[in-house]
Amino acid sequence: MRASLDRFINRIAAGLALIGAAGVVVMLLHITAYVVLRLFLASPIPATVEIVSTYYMVLVAFLPLAWAERRGDMITIEVFGTFYRGVVRRGVDLFVAVVTTAVYAVLAWTTWSVALREYQTGSFVISLHHAIPTWPGYFALPVGFALAALVALYRIIDVVQPAAGPALESKP
Repeated sequence: MRASLDRFINRIAAGLALIGAAGVVVMLLHITAYVVLRLFLASPIPATVEIVSTYYMVLVAFLPLAWAERRGDMITIEVFGTFYRGVVRRGVDLFVAVVTTAVYAVLAWTTWSVALREYQTGSFVISLHHAIPTWPGYFALPVGFALAALVALYRIIDVVQPAAGPALESKP
């Protein structure tokens, strides 16, 4: 059970990181096409700035949160961490994991409410006489935060009931 849950968490986190990486590549291609078309044909791709800031940057910044949390790249206490051993270390790790889970959960809930409101109103921006819907980009935030909360919750389980080996990747 524990191994299958570990694989599930790792696959979701890696999948979201892959989507974020693909977002970087697509953003690069989009901006390159914009610049090339603007310079050589004097006809830039409309709404490039809006699309980059509303979609690509949001995907790149928020979807890989679970992956970063899984790797232990997000929140660590390193200043005094070397002084803690045994039960005190586990207590500090548990405290950090609980606070992290709570913060991610609150952010997921709050951003979900905002995403639903933006969806219901059909929010958009107008750029060069083109209406660009912005509401879909709002849903990346609650997805990223919710999955990061799931990974942090799994970290709580790992601190309370350690597996035989490291359940989550962590930095050395």
